[in-house]
Amino acid sequence: MEDEKVIHQRMLSNISDEYDKSTGNYIYDVTKPAAIEFSEQQKKIAKVQDKLDVEKLTGDELTRFVYQRTGQSRKPATKATTTVIVSGTAGTPVKVGELVGTETALLYTVIEEATLNESGFAHVRVQCNEFGQIGNVPANTIKNFPVSIVGLINVYNPDPVVDGYDAETDNDLRQRYYDKLQRPGKAGNKYHYREWALEVTGTGDAKVFPRYNGPLTMKVVVIDANKLPAPIELVEDVRKHIEKEMPFGVEDLLVMPATALSLNLSVAFTLLPGYTEEIVKTNIKKNITKYLKEIAFKASFVSYAKIGALIIDSDGVMDYQDLLINGSTANVVIPDDGVPVMGGVNE
Repeated sequence: MEDEKVIHQRMLSNISDEYDKSTGNYIYDVTKPAAIEFSEQQKKIAKVQDKLDVEKLTGDELTRFVYQRTGQSRKPATKATTTVIVSGTAGTPVKVGELVGTETALLYTVIEEATLNESGFAHVRVQCNEFGQIGNVPANTIKNFPVSIVGLINVYNPDPVVDGYDAETDNDLRQRYYDKLQRPGKAGNKYHYREWALEVTGTGDAKVFPRYNGPLTMKVVVIDANKLPAPIELVEDVRKHIEKEMPFGVEDLLVMPATALSLNLSVAFTLLPGYTEEIVKTNIKKNITKYLKEIAFKASFVSYAKIGALIIDSDGVMDYQDLLINGSTANVVIPDDGVPVMGGVNE
């Protein structure tokens, strides 16, 4: 794209030198506005061209581009749901719409009515009030009633909450678009099974193993949008969706979560002033977790050297030595149906 000076200079060069083309004279002044306008039009043309390049589109424009060309929609964010155990006076109802929450004021709404049994307990389904991963919290985190409810005393979630997913990212949607064009699903081939699995909200990726147990068998291994082994509910949703779409022929369809390959680190590190060991360990885990998400279902091993680089790049680390990953100084091989997840650091 040319700026107005380049365009103006070319216009002047096409006019005979017998005329005075110096600044301020008639020919210079009369061609300058045209050069400015031509430059502005080139900018507008460039913007239109960018609309045709999927790599330069984001947000709603990318969503519309992909849908118009492939029929694929961006997967929406979901609200995390879980079961909490409520205790109090036997016979007390727990009504839909009542609230429970965490110490950080993250609220969950009761979505299924229940009544405390003779022992004063009830299992109650709740849903986070906010969309996305923010609703994923550890076990025993949901333990407050924001507003006191007569007859109800305690609440807690016995299991971690894991099924809150952010909306599909631009990169993930763009990759699904490329997959659709470059590895199209046809007539129930293995790419078709992966495509169907990825259509389910919450699915981060899937691996397909045809003939895993002989002819007419198909195995689909799933990770969620957080790049962790898919929870049972998501696995079931994927199975149902594939069964609805797949052609006749496959007699044994197995849909299962990926096997978690936990990475436990032993390392001696030197801290920078002002940092505690616990803060540094948290920073290391955060850095490595990001890397593990990037390689989930893409790499065949976890790089020992990369883990070391991530440790030294973590806030608060001056230096480190004696790094062991799962007790070894070698790269960690990832099984075909496995996904690496962050374990502990010096634990």
